[in-house]
Amino acid sequence: MHHVEMRAVSKRYGEFTAIRNLDLAVDKGEFCALLGPSGCGKSTMLRMIAGLEEVSAGSIFINGVDVTRVHPAKRRMAMVFQSYALYPHLTVRQNIAFSLSVAGAPRQVQTKRADEIAALLQLDDLMDRKPAQLSGGQRQRVAIGRALVREPEVFLFDEPLSNLDAMLRVQMRIELARLHKTLGSTMIYVTHDQVEAMTLADRIVVLDQGVVAQVGAPLELYAKPENKFVASFIGSPTMNFLPVATRRIDGIDITLAFDRPGGPDKGEFSVAARRRPDTHGPAPSEIGIRPEHIAITDFSDTRSDLTGTVQLVERLGNLTIGYVETGAGLLVIQGDGELAIHADDVVGLVFDRSRTHMFDADGRVI
Repeated sequence: MHHVEMRAVSKRYGEFTAIRNLDLAVDKGEFCALLGPSGCGKSTMLRMIAGLEEVSAGSIFINGVDVTRVHPAKRRMAMVFQSYALYPHLTVRQNIAFSLSVAGAPRQVQTKRADEIAALLQLDDLMDRKPAQLSGGQRQRVAIGRALVREPEVFLFDEPLSNLDAMLRVQMRIELARLHKTLGSTMIYVTHDQVEAMTLADRIVVLDQGVVAQVGAPLELYAKPENKFVASFIGSPTMNFLPVATRRIDGIDITLAFDRPGGPDKGEFSVAARRRPDTHGPAPSEIGIRPEHIAITDFSDTRSDLTGTVQLVERLGNLTIGYVETGAGLLVIQGDGELAIHADDVVGLVFDRSRTHMFDADGRVI
């Protein structure tokens, strides 16, 4: 039995449909990330699970029980928001224990539980401080502690790290991963940041305009995207896409072509590729290849798939990113920090044929 399940759920605001007939199943103890661009419906999904948004159609189940019309307070869930929303006049201890205080728990119980949470989140030395005396990361840990004190069945996170600077986000990712490992609780995490999703989640749900584009483990989505949207959204720098024409199809073997002006043998260049055995339908209109799957070679190397001129080089220390203008368009390549390329170099590009992806005119992988 799934821990959290959405069945054929839709959410409409007047004429606008934010979520369309969506199905989602999250297992107990799983860390599930809802990933997508702004406006794709991920926060709306989270709020419907929490009971903060009314469901227009469909049902939501917790442990197999229909909670679609159940009050949020009775769903045994805790939500951590993008804004910390701490009470500025209360101490860290009082903020953490606030829900217990409202519920009328004895003071001794409040203190004991708050201290346990503080030890888990490494807030022991900050318990008598007020929010104004804390850093952004410390405030977010207090907000998480306030959720933990309720001992919920499911934790919901709505972009909790987006207000933090880059170094704090890295630190908080480590804290959240450690917390999930320690508690073993079910966590559903909304983010538009693919790095957060890839590093934290057991499974990622990629959303596109209110529908699920693909669900899978982080590396599965990276290596085997099912459509162009997922291929372009997962990975940084993003995947390169090149228009192609089909020259021959023989079962799953396919020969593609694009122009290769300025190369060692000018004219049309053919790419031999293989379609997935389970795919059928129209021929590809584009191929995709990630920057790290393109190797740099000499301009005159006959193995090169394309040739071009380096426009810009970004040296980031551990890796180098290059932008190469070719007859087929601008390609982004990625190599190690000592990759020997410079602006205005004319180079050859060799594709890793086993890492190319083919897409039809509708953006589906074939």
